[in-house]
Amino acid sequence: MKKRGLRRKRGRLTMDHVAIDLGGRESQICVREADGTIVEECRRATRGLAEYLRRRPPSRVILETCAEAFAVADQALLSGHQVRVVPATLVRSLGVGARKTKTDARDARVLSEVSCRIDLPSVHVPSALSRRRKTLCGMREALVAARTSLVNTVRGWLRTAAAGPLRTGAVETFVERVRVRIAESERPRYVERQLETVEMLNRQIGEADDELAALAHKDEECRRLMTVPGVGPVTAIRFAAAVDEIGRFASAHQLESYLGLVPGESSSGDRVHRTSITKAGPPRLRRTLIQAAWSARRAGGVHPMVLWALEVEKRRGRRIATVALARKIAGILYALLRDGSRYDARRGAAM
Repeated sequence: MKKRGLRRKRGRLTMDHVAIDLGGRESQICVREADGTIVEECRRATRGLAEYLRRRPPSRVILETCAEAFAVADQALLSGHQVRVVPATLVRSLGVGARKTKTDARDARVLSEVSCRIDLPSVHVPSALSRRRKTLCGMREALVAARTSLVNTVRGWLRTAAAGPLRTGAVETFVERVRVRIAESERPRYVERQLETVEMLNRQIGEADDELAALAHKDEECRRLMTVPGVGPVTAIRFAAAVDEIGRFASAHQLESYLGLVPGESSSGDRVHRTSITKAGPPRLRRTLIQAAWSARRAGGVHPMVLWALEVEKRRGRRIATVALARKIAGILYALLRDGSRYDARRGAAM
């Protein structure tokens, strides 16, 4: 392959544009010069892309967001390339899949051609630590979702068996409460299998919680975040993972907007209408922050930010006040990461 990359053209430096349509096993590559001329098209094993990128002079590498995108982006950055990870929601408007014609070669050509014309927007490429944190939280949430599904299945059986309602309690005691309510001789084996699996999941979730707690307490940033009422290890790790680099948000409001915790707007002409929160951004973190707000409320009304939420509740209701408190918690967490400080209730009241 002829060496290409940075070149001087009419007194300015130009570079090649390397578009990679990623696949699980193989990826399609299209390389264009700055003027749009195609100089290389090939397929490479996805595992071999790191070596391919190391051998190339500095270029602009264009990828579409997918499971493999950030790992390949890391490899490209280490090799000295510029990287653009284009949002999957944007590529169709660029022409990918136009006229119901979609092939790997065509997709790579389209991305490289558009990159030659404009500087494509890129999503944030999260650090390896951020991705590890998200994976840990995601794996734990998968266990919790599996447990919830099994618990609901058993609850449904109890209703069909006319066994009556269980006494209330935490999900960790669900199996014990079922066994107390229904004698062993009356429990079918298929129900007992569900209960045994729930017990196993309880142990696995406990281990995951211990792992997350140990990780949070070892990390200085997470320790500072957990000084905020209602914020535990899962919320702290989720928040730190989503923010990754605090400098990419100019203000707390920008971060709150990114998390989808700000009201939307549907206005036309003289009509101005505020809607519910936009729910943009990472849904799992937004749900975690709302759970943190409920936790802070249950902890008591001694904290100024909780007292503020209780005043909002008098005017707007409990649910809106809790979402507003979640937004305030997000702003406080932003300030702690930005300033390298710990939670101060007197400052938190004014945020």
